[in-house]
Amino acid sequence: MYKIVFLILFFIVTKFNLFSQEKLTWHDLADVKFYNVYSSKYDDIFLKPRFGPIIKSYKGAQIRIKGYFLDFSIEEDEFYMVSKNPRSSCFFCGAAGPESIVEVIFKQKPKFKTDQIVEVTGILELNTDDVDHCNYILKEATGRLIN
Repeated sequence: MYKIVFLILFFIVTKFNLFSQEKLTWHDLADVKFYNVYSSKYDDIFLKPRFGPIIKSYKGAQIRIKGYFLDFSIEEDEFYMVSKNPRSSCFFCGAAGPESIVEVIFKQKPKFKTDQIVEVTGILELNTDDVDHCNYILKEATGRLIN
């Protein structure tokens, strides 16, 4: 009898752990080094990432990250990010590095406003080559406002 109860509990706990998402911090996303690479498309130098083993282990996994919502959309071209810092000191506007932002591709258009603190859940993609996108991308994302 105890064996049956133990097996049932084991499978229930295992099922929930397999399908849960990992909460990452900005410290986790700092597991990356950058080096300069030339882009002939833009005739400019860009930072190319070399991801460390910790962050590589999350590639393709469902993760959560909390940060400041940034909306850089132009008309119908939606472009959203979550940042370690508010807009005034984000990677594009301040002294932070590219590891401090995550591009977010939402399932549905969000209703958040710039600089609101949000928690976003999605599938983590690591981008090393496409300079038109961020190094970290969350796909199929959902979000919630943090008060």
